[in-house]
Amino acid sequence: MTQVEVSPEILRWAIDRSRRPISAFERKFPKLSAWLRGEAKPTLKQLESFARSAHVPVGYLFLSRPPEEQLPLPDFRTIAGSEMGRPSADLLETIYTCQLRQDWYRDFARANGEQPLDFVGSAKLTDSVPETAARIRRRLGFDLDQRRQMVTWSEALRQFLAQADAAGVLVMVSGIVGSNTRRVLDPKEFRGFTLADPLAPLVFVNGSDTKAAQMFTLAHELAHVWLGRSALTDAEAKSEPAHDVERWCNQVAAELLVPLAAFQAEVRSRAPWSDEAQRLARIFKVSTLVILRRMFDARALTHKQFQDAYRAEAERLHSLAGSSQEGGDFYATLGVRVGRRFARAVVASTLEGHTLFRDAYRLLGIRKEATFRSAAEKLGVTF
Repeated sequence: MTQVEVSPEILRWAIDRSRRPISAFERKFPKLSAWLRGEAKPTLKQLESFARSAHVPVGYLFLSRPPEEQLPLPDFRTIAGSEMGRPSADLLETIYTCQLRQDWYRDFARANGEQPLDFVGSAKLTDSVPETAARIRRRLGFDLDQRRQMVTWSEALRQFLAQADAAGVLVMVSGIVGSNTRRVLDPKEFRGFTLADPLAPLVFVNGSDTKAAQMFTLAHELAHVWLGRSALTDAEAKSEPAHDVERWCNQVAAELLVPLAAFQAEVRSRAPWSDEAQRLARIFKVSTLVILRRMFDARALTHKQFQDAYRAEAERLHSLAGSSQEGGDFYATLGVRVGRRFARAVVASTLEGHTLFRDAYRLLGIRKEATFRSAAEKLGVTF
């Protein structure tokens, strides 16, 4: 069979980009070591198979040197104060997919006469944090008294997601790339991102992260929507970002979830932090991680106490969460993975003949008409 010229440097780049161990490729491609040494060449069929395994466009493998892939939105992620390195194939594909969905929904909104959402870009960094958080809370209906009546903070998170969706934000929560359960998104690489837009603001939350962390990520990304600033983030309640945008969004997120004035009226500064965190989490229906952040903000914990307590509690919650890979009822999770507002719009547009079925399948991450029809029924869209 005809062999093709490929640079060993390009092959190494593709393997590094995939963030998979080289051993995973060696099992599937026995001659990989020889390819990397330039002692042998793959056939075109082998190279196409390698591209699929590495999740890289096959055309890239014919380049003489690795391309410089740029993130299509501002990157505010940091680890230990250092900027992140090259984005993974999983992250890039997730962003590109969300951009495609946003472009579709923007056209859909215009065609249906929807007006720009007045809250997108309505806030400034100089705005008061408590006032901004209050405006977001009022717009969503994220009422503190209503939350107090809920049984768990997980129930409050579901309500939070639904309220953001109802307000006009395309909220997507997924821990995998598309519908591929083998490609799990790494929360150590990113926790969420925002694609700001007056007609189709989109927020993505990494569903591989713990449910406890997802609530704060959603609040943080909504602050980005109100600022009208797109961003890729690794926001968490314990972080104290150097960037002014991230610092402000973290402050708004904490205030949105647990208003400091209400918190100060409830906190018992002399109680053990573990007992107090559990008690206050039940009152405010948020995770204990958010409560620890507010205990620090209220000066009930020193900086060291806060960091130590947060680390211990995060480890405890992670151990309880177990595997974060998605599974279960596909139809039950579809409205979460792509957002209920978005899913209903795509299904309705398709059934009305405005969107091709093949385009709808791609947008929703499904393959068969039967699956589409069942999804439509589950979403309550009539034929």
